[in-house]
Amino acid sequence: MFLHTVLVVLTDLAARFLGNTAVRQHFHLLLSAVVMFGPALSLWVSQHSIFAKRSHFLYRMFLRSGWGWTCIFVGSFVFLLSFSIRRSVSLSMRHLSRLGVAGGLWLGFCKLLDLLENATGSCYEPLLGGPEVANGQPLLVLREGESKSECLRAGMLWRGYEVSEDVFLLCLCCLLLAEETSVFGPYLSLGGVSDAPLRILFLFCVLLLGLWIFLLLCLLAYFPQFPTQLLGGALGCLSWRGLYQGWYRLGPSWCSPGRPGLGLLNTKTEDAKLSQDSCN
Repeated sequence: MFLHTVLVVLTDLAARFLGNTAVRQHFHLLLSAVVMFGPALSLWVSQHSIFAKRSHFLYRMFLRSGWGWTCIFVGSFVFLLSFSIRRSVSLSMRHLSRLGVAGGLWLGFCKLLDLLENATGSCYEPLLGGPEVANGQPLLVLREGESKSECLRAGMLWRGYEVSEDVFLLCLCCLLLAEETSVFGPYLSLGGVSDAPLRILFLFCVLLLGLWIFLLLCLLAYFPQFPTQLLGGALGCLSWRGLYQGWYRLGPSWCSPGRPGLGLLNTKTEDAKLSQDSCN
């Protein structure tokens, strides 16, 4: 009974916060500020910290499979919420399709970024035992005619026009989580039934959102790479803008899966409020 009370209090607070109009309208601005000014944290953090190692457990366990974790928790929450309200598999799958579209967009951009890096990059071989340049780095010798895969397989370095895929993924996941969980607050305010499984899934989504923000700050602070991280964050925000503030707000004639909460709330007035609150 005590644990259930704690669960209700925590989820009510989180739902009220994420469903707040100001948070929904300005969360992307907060995330943009984090990406822009986060590298400044490198002036204060210690490079001997455990988070300064790419082999850290959090990076290996969560960052490398970030989209999978997001789909598991957000997909479960969206399906359970929509199905418990309307008991319609087709409507639930329609809301789940937003994750499929975002995942396809992410994979497509990753392929394009990889092609861009291959097309603009060159292979360099470190000259071991030779003269060193600034910061004690070995002199690099250009190797022509090498592809990226051949270059890396030979233990050499590939330098090309790069956009941070990690920052792109984290920004997209943060914005997606904020959008998909923001409907829980209005749903509770309308007196919607919320049993323990639904609240637990919502709490997991909130914790995952906090973890992604923390990992984003770690990447910016311990591994600052300008402007690649800034470009990755901009690409994530543009992807969210095109989907959640663009296509998902269009009518069925545009084959849109609809915005979060569409067709799930009890009143048309609340549906209209959700639409107005998500405008920027």
